[in-house]
Order: sequence, then C-alpha cells, then structure tokens
Amino acid sequence: MNQSFSGGPNPAGRSIMAFQQGLFAPEPVTLFCDKEGGIRYLPESVPLARAQQWFGEALGNIGWSSHQRIMYEREVAVPRLIATFMRDAQDLPAPLAEAFEAVRALVGAPFNRVGLNLYRDEHDSVAPHNDKTANLVRGEPIAIVSLGATRRMTIRPKKGPGRAVHVDLEAGSCLVMSYASQFTHDHGIPKLVESVGPRISLAFRCYEGP
Repeated sequence: MNQSFSGGPNPAGRSIMAFQQGLFAPEPVTLFCDKEGGIRYLPESVPLARAQQWFGEALGNIGWSSHQRIMYEREVAVPRLIATFMRDAQDLPAPLAEAFEAVRALVGAPFNRVGLNLYRDEHDSVAPHNDKTANLVRGEPIAIVSLGATRRMTIRPKKGPGRAVHVDLEAGSCLVMSYASQFTHDHGIPKLVESVGPRISLAFRCYEGP
C-alpha cells in the first residue's frame, strides 16, 4: 500500500496531516475513530469502469438544480448543482438504483435517500459543515461515493486543538462517516486554484423524515 503523509503547523497553530491514498491500496483507511465506526476512506469501492459508467449516466440523466442561499445579507448562488432522490422513487434515473444496492451491500446500512452534488470545475465547492441529523436514523452512517475528477476533502474537529485531515477522494472511492461524527467533525470541499474536471458525489443516508 502506497501512502504518503505530510504534516506541520497551520497558520492557526494546529497540526495538519495531508493524506494521499495510493492507486493500488484497496484497504480501508480510518481517519477518525468513534464508538460508531468514525470516518473511514474506502478506495476502489466501485470498479473504475463502473464508476466511469455511473459518472456518464448521472451527468446526463439527473435533473440538476441550481440553488440560492443568503450570505452576508444577500442572495448568492450555491457553488455546485444539486439533486435528491428517494430509493423508492418511480422515476429513479440511472445509475441510482444500481448504486443504492451496491452501497447498501458495501456498508451494510439500509440507505433510502441519496443527495447528489455536481462540482462543475475548480470554482465549485462546499464550505465546512456537518450533515443535518434531524431527519436521519440515529446511529446509521452516511456514505459518500465519488465519481469523476478527484477532489480533496478537508475534515476537521469542531472543538479543541485536534488535527485536520485532507483526503483525496478518487473516482470509485467511498467515504463512510458515522452518525456520531456529525456532532464532532466538519467536512468540506474547498475551491482550487488549478483547473479540474467535473466531479459528482452521491451521499447516501438513512432518512426517516417525511
């Protein structure tokens, strides 16, 4: 398994660990631990050919939407495109039915809702945040499958000196986050200076809300 780590103080005085997963390293990597399994990176969870197929299908079949939000007392565009589907939706587009079954089997959780984000280029991003838990099944994990271009995710503790971890989410990988980790850590995808192609994330959740 080919791994490389680099660390050092950041401007706030906290240590940062940068994590680069090798191309031929299928073993799961634990980024943080907690009693529910913490946050784990599972490379090569979806075979590359299938991941490429899913990417093409999602790019063309999903009805992507742009959203607005209020920031600093003005309305701005959310810097990515979004879609959401329930597993039992009659109009579930390809490849979501196949992806639901694959990720349910991989993680062992009864996922019934998927939120999709399309990062069109290096300008699209998501700010550090935790998933909203109000309508999630307590104790069930969240699984994020990455398709398309590799993007770096930053995961950092909400409180305390702790450390931030940077993980490159490659096509076909799956990041599994425990329910408990949403109360202790934030995660985000920052903008980039260098050019990068589109990336699609599929975030699977166990949803109990209406």
